[in-house]
Amino acid sequence: MGVCENRSARVGVDGNMAEITVIGGGLAGSEAAWQAAERGARVVLYEMRPHVLTPAHRTGDLAELVCSNSLGSNLPDRAPGLLKEELRYLRSLIVSCADATAVPAGGALAVGREAFAEAVTARVEAHPLISLHREEVTHIPGEGIVVIATGPLTSPSLAQEIANLAGQDHLYFYDAMSPIVTLESIDMARAFRASRYGRGGDDYINCPLSQGEYERFTDQLAKAETIALRDFEREDQRFFEACLPVEVIARRGGLALAFGPLKPVGLIDPRTGKSTYAVVQLRQDNLAGTLYNLVGFQTNLKWSEQKRIFSLIPGLEHAEFVRYGQMHRNTFINSPALLDATMECRVRRGLFFGGQLTGTEGYVASAGSGYVAGLNAARLALGMPLVAFPRTTMIGALCGYVASAEETHFQPMKPNFGLMPVLEVMRRRKRDRDGAYAKRALVELGAFASANGVVLPPVETN
Repeated sequence: MGVCENRSARVGVDGNMAEITVIGGGLAGSEAAWQAAERGARVVLYEMRPHVLTPAHRTGDLAELVCSNSLGSNLPDRAPGLLKEELRYLRSLIVSCADATAVPAGGALAVGREAFAEAVTARVEAHPLISLHREEVTHIPGEGIVVIATGPLTSPSLAQEIANLAGQDHLYFYDAMSPIVTLESIDMARAFRASRYGRGGDDYINCPLSQGEYERFTDQLAKAETIALRDFEREDQRFFEACLPVEVIARRGGLALAFGPLKPVGLIDPRTGKSTYAVVQLRQDNLAGTLYNLVGFQTNLKWSEQKRIFSLIPGLEHAEFVRYGQMHRNTFINSPALLDATMECRVRRGLFFGGQLTGTEGYVASAGSGYVAGLNAARLALGMPLVAFPRTTMIGALCGYVASAEETHFQPMKPNFGLMPVLEVMRRRKRDRDGAYAKRALVELGAFASANGVVLPPVETN
């Protein structure tokens, strides 16, 4: 269990145990609740599932992953990998559970989807200072310390409350999730196992396409019938560039897909000893290794079209789809107009936001902003000053970005070294340069955490 089992719970400045309300039990909300509780605050965590489901969620588990099961690169000299290293140092609940439920994925950190959510749920439910309430919150509490981490699928009633608070319209983009097939239905006589550039062993299943197969596939994909958008969606159809549906990429023509999710670079077909024209990769989706998802295959095609067209992929002619791809509207606030880098709302002090709702894009970035929101909510409850992480760290760079980007063109952002202050290493090779950014980040994170008492002490043993 957590640190609080072996030390006394702290009390607020008025002598009572500090209490924090966290709304939303996704990755950010679970992380926020955990960090606040680990610091001695009593947390009431609200999650509307399973009583009220979103268009994408299927279970009542906390931190359910609805898109890919990959949390991105695990390499410390990559921006997403650096963020994971920072959160490991900071004792993140989400990254800890991800490490414990990891499945083979080369240089990436991918998890068994169900096992990961079950692990987060079990730890949160067992924490003595977290009370989990399974009910929908339709209004922002008018007082007290509150963290809103309801994610990109915030319920309409609460979304309207947030819009009223912000005094402006929401921004929208569209996200989608990839199909999943059974391992036993993949024709391994046509596919082969390998990781790009040989990193991580034979973790991916690769379906190679010749030029003719690629052209036939992309032609059918570009002409395929999609699910009609509803009226409120058609009014402002905006796709997040990093999560474009494959049919949208295909309509750009030519080699768009071959330079995107079907790129063959770094993969050699062992049967020919050569790279192929294009490759569809599949990644393990569950701990048992019985399910695989089509990497980068977010789609809004009708399910019948998905079955027909994806069966054109060599090795997937007779694939059994246990989940078809889906697309849904995601919501995020105009954070630069509303938030400080502490994740506190400028127009309502004591109200914090975390997760993808703020524009920190991606699973781990969502958990990172949730960490900062939960940490600062606890510090406020306990009479301590709020802290903003240095922008030389990836977690600080992300929170700094959403607090200070240009308001009129604000878009969600994934971890990247371009968010950090420039180092005098620009003439070095990219890997050396990125490694230098990562080294600086970890050194300065350690100094910052030590100076501000951010990292929790080790669990005491008897």
